[in-house]
Amino acid sequence: MANKYKEYQQLNLPAISEDILARWEAEGAFDRSVELREGAAPFVFYEGPPSANGLPGIHHVISRTLKDLVCRYKTMKGFQVKRKGGWDTHGLPVELGVEKMLGITKEDIGRKISIAEYNDTCRREVL
Repeated sequence: MANKYKEYQQLNLPAISEDILARWEAEGAFDRSVELREGAAPFVFYEGPPSANGLPGIHHVISRTLKDLVCRYKTMKGFQVKRKGGWDTHGLPVELGVEKMLGITKEDIGRKISIAEYNDTCRREVL
């Protein structure tokens, strides 16, 4: 019987990772892990949104890794774990930053600056 797994002669983690990801993609491994558990007790993990008002840092990598581990563990325990990342623009912090940047207050929106201009500025700052 042939070995289903490739034997590596040297430790090259990036290459191994690419091989494994390609295999998972070809086999639809993630989708199958969800489909095979159809009807099982669901486990829902509410993923927080990425930060819209700061640069990504190593703490984001650590928290995402831990969140992923919890979902993988629950999948292995038989739960159906559908994953959907959250998204939010962190409204109030962005709005306050834009108001400070423009030198306006909430009361100035619609008077000194149109609501559309304000919203466009907030959107640009988020992106």
